[in-house]
Amino acid sequence: MDFNVKKLASDAGVFFTRAVQFTEEKLGQAEKTELDVHLENLLARADCTKNWTEKIFRQTEVLLQPNPIDHTGARIEEFFYEKLDRKVPSRATNGELLGQYMLDAAKDFGPSTPYGSTLIKVGESQRKLGGTEREFIQSSAISFLTPLRNFLEGDWRTISKERRLLENRRLDLDICKARLKKAKVAEAKASAEMELRVAQTEFDRQAEVTRLLLEGISSTHVHHLRCLHEFVEAQAAYYAQCHLHMLELQKELSRLPNAFAVNPSSLAAFSSPSPSTSASPAPPTPATLETDTLKGEEGRPPASGSRKAKVLYDYDAADTSELSLLADELITVYTVPGMDPDWLIGERGNQKGKVPVTYLELLS
Repeated sequence: MDFNVKKLASDAGVFFTRAVQFTEEKLGQAEKTELDVHLENLLARADCTKNWTEKIFRQTEVLLQPNPIDHTGARIEEFFYEKLDRKVPSRATNGELLGQYMLDAAKDFGPSTPYGSTLIKVGESQRKLGGTEREFIQSSAISFLTPLRNFLEGDWRTISKERRLLENRRLDLDICKARLKKAKVAEAKASAEMELRVAQTEFDRQAEVTRLLLEGISSTHVHHLRCLHEFVEAQAAYYAQCHLHMLELQKELSRLPNAFAVNPSSLAAFSSPSPSTSASPAPPTPATLETDTLKGEEGRPPASGSRKAKVLYDYDAADTSELSLLADELITVYTVPGMDPDWLIGERGNQKGKVPVTYLELLS
């Protein structure tokens, strides 16, 4: 018990003496031993590494967080699972949740309706995108986030501990220097010189330990560089997979009837007779529609019934009665009485043929 009290008193005395030395240095009333230039540069480089690693880690964590709205709750859950030494369960991503909502909505709207069938296709794609995102998050957390966290929570804590110890050894050294200057008698000088040699030895030893740890920052940079390459590769694979999912979805939607609904009033504008026409011709039969429309001028409506349309997707004509389309081109379209509402007549220069409504954006 006496030993503990004495040690506590001794530690308190050392702490107080160091505090006095530190304060006097700040006020310019005491000399301070400066570290060598190489060690100062290593310390500055270490601080820079720590600060930017922390910022990159935090922002990457935000980027990869699948449920940012419940970020705090997710972190608390992860903490408890880590304490229990259990694997954190994978959560559904926002894309997966959106896809599930769309699939559930399609059941209520009717899977066979145009809207319901489209919701199913989009919902399935959203779930695929969400699953791809989850895989990207998991792989990036292991290959990129974990090494950054290990540095901040492991190596950096060790470096910080040794730096604090180095600062204490430096204060002790300067305290001994000050005592030697103040010593008047020979006996006091001899004692002060002995303390100074011990303090110098301890300071030099701690400076060497700290220097070796700080020089290890270069190896940390090399390791983090390799992890950064892996992160970029994971991102590239993720976005490429997402692109493939979206291309597949576009193809699926192009096969669905009425994937892009046309306003009935727009079709009415096509089929309404021109004021200059006194009588409407008799509706042609399907057998004569293609011949009269594509090869002759009798079935062509007046110019006032035609409109411009922008092509949304490429379309290859199935036969000579249809017109092939190129995405983003502008064509003239119109309808004729008795024609299937899912199709229009399209014209491009001297070319003419049937075109699917779902591939067009009608312009006013």
